[in-house]
Amino acid sequence: MISRRPILSCRPGLLVGVSLLTLGSAHAQIAAPPPAAPPPEAPIALDTVTVTSTKTAESAIDALSGTSVVTREQIRRLQPSRLSEVLRDVPGVTTQENQNDPAQAINIRGLQDFGRVNVLVDGARQDFQTSGHSANGVFYLDPELVGGIDITRGPTSTIYGSGAIGGVLAFRTCSIDDILTPDETAGAVQKWGFGTNGQRFLNSTALGARIGTAADVFGQFVYRNNTPYRDGLGNLVRDTGNELTSGLAKFNVRPADGHEISGTALIQNVDFANNGSSNAGARFANAVQADTYTLGYRFARPDVPLIDLSAKGYYTTTHNTLTFLSDTASGLYGNLGVRAGNQINYDIDTSGFDIHNTARFDTWGVSHALTLGGDMVFDSVRTTDRAGGFGSAFTPSGERNLAGAFVQDEMRYASWLRVIGALRYDRYDLSGGAYRSSGDRLSPKFTVGVSPFAGIEFYATYAEGYRAPSITETLVQGIHPFPAFTILPNPTLRPEVAHTVEGGINLKYGDVLQPGDVLRAKLNVFNTIVDDYITISSVGPTYFAPAIPGIPASICARLPGRFPCVIPVQSLQYLNIAQAELSGVEIEGAYDWGGGFVSLAATHTDGRNKATRETLLTVPPDRISATLGLRFLDERVTVGSRLTFVDSRRDVPAGTTILATKAYALVDVFASYRIDDRIRADVIVQNAFDKRYTQYLNLLPSPGLTAKAAISIKFATR
Repeated sequence: MISRRPILSCRPGLLVGVSLLTLGSAHAQIAAPPPAAPPPEAPIALDTVTVTSTKTAESAIDALSGTSVVTREQIRRLQPSRLSEVLRDVPGVTTQENQNDPAQAINIRGLQDFGRVNVLVDGARQDFQTSGHSANGVFYLDPELVGGIDITRGPTSTIYGSGAIGGVLAFRTCSIDDILTPDETAGAVQKWGFGTNGQRFLNSTALGARIGTAADVFGQFVYRNNTPYRDGLGNLVRDTGNELTSGLAKFNVRPADGHEISGTALIQNVDFANNGSSNAGARFANAVQADTYTLGYRFARPDVPLIDLSAKGYYTTTHNTLTFLSDTASGLYGNLGVRAGNQINYDIDTSGFDIHNTARFDTWGVSHALTLGGDMVFDSVRTTDRAGGFGSAFTPSGERNLAGAFVQDEMRYASWLRVIGALRYDRYDLSGGAYRSSGDRLSPKFTVGVSPFAGIEFYATYAEGYRAPSITETLVQGIHPFPAFTILPNPTLRPEVAHTVEGGINLKYGDVLQPGDVLRAKLNVFNTIVDDYITISSVGPTYFAPAIPGIPASICARLPGRFPCVIPVQSLQYLNIAQAELSGVEIEGAYDWGGGFVSLAATHTDGRNKATRETLLTVPPDRISATLGLRFLDERVTVGSRLTFVDSRRDVPAGTTILATKAYALVDVFASYRIDDRIRADVIVQNAFDKRYTQYLNLLPSPGLTAKAAISIKFATR
């Protein structure tokens, strides 16, 4: 893979959201026994409803897949400045980020980049991508805007989006139910946050109103200002500050019984400046505007079991402007005629729709939930480069269309047997310049779940997934800045096909050690073979490049091996390898006894080129995360700690910009105090022992000890 340098930019701007419609997606679970109720005001995340695995609603603990949920309460407790701070508690999920760029890349089970993980915000795909020395596929979303996260790992989730051979990560932005209780008609929540070590100021203002049961409206404004932080040794990490202004608006209209029209508008502006992903390149001011708009319709009524119809259209655009500020010590950009103020513009637009219906009926004692649906995605990339030409070469302009249709039947017999069968058809078309490519495939999924005793369920799955090559993988073409090797296009790339075998156990018990307590746990074991896995590789003969930046590489055709043409290089090109193999184990569990809670998440993943046995670059090290919390004063006070242990990763493939990392352990300490129903205070100390560490796949060290505090005040009417 080409590692990507942070070329995302953002200008300050006021984010004003105008909501159009957000689709209600509470689909009924098929004749499944209801989960034991968790303690009041202390829900276990695994009991939270999710739809990412099958498009029909069920709690995460009942999903026959590697499915996890992050709740709004978990996000508030941790006060994250980046979503990576929350996702480290999810098994099988890691992130890659440039600390001097607020964008995030998601890695599931060692797969990331170019759409292998389908990231959704309110159901809208986030397909933004620029290439350099870091991740090839990132998105912008401030955690203060997030109301919950659904994650399903593996291609079992491809019914929820084309190409997601790694899995689906679906963000739900905040809504009226996050600030008002069911008996409240209007209100607002004002939150202020402050911190140390670069965490300067956070403002979040959310307000909403219900018009009986016929409609509701919601709006949120977020402003965040961060300055550069220091690592665990006290060293200032330059350019790790940024400024974000964002706005979110939503509405839901229910014109008749069972009908709902809903919409969302999310606008984000981010400003920052940096010298590339490792702070060693040319310096650019970055201005990003990332907007997402959705419009949806839902019809569902208990007396019409054959119709549970959902339809959603969306439009996502990320406009990224980089303004050249200064050169590297070598003067490379200046030698190419680039001057301060010259700009690179990236515009990536994604539009699409998703429509499906679930019909519920019984045949010969078997309950069915039969879902039929389809989706389309249109990606358009436009790059304009007046600052050296490297941006337009490595993130080429082009178009890609994805289309899919699926059928799925969830069957339940009595209380002990569940069977899910699904079939998805995918097709893609890609074009840019003189190149075109296309392809299609059918991908099956089959799952069996057996519950021999109450509270325990075993399942086994075979699932396939299909990922079309991206625009960049196919069309990238140009000369690397230094050393000046050539990167070649490859219009003959074949799509990736993933074959996954997965087994798991779901545990769901109550009254284990004392009346009212709750125990939930999931164990997943998987093995995935990816045919025609796409990776960037050296190709062709060795040739010589100039040792002095800015000297045209063409002169080396006349002076091979003579000064200045003395650096031996090879060209790079995205190629298919026959097979990549990934396997692993994921454990997630939680126990809540009212007076406290404990949770655990553990991940082991191994991934290799099956022919050479070389470890895949994107496979993360092993990780264990544990949280202990205690509640006092009638559960108004919660105090606790989170421990995270991450193993080393030393077997890094040669020739990459990614560095080997050491093992490390982190300790966070948190406390929350609900003074009354209106006022809440939160405090957290992250990296309490001021550990210096660098997360694998990142190029800059993470923050040292950081303290944050926030207070929220609510005003509401009934």
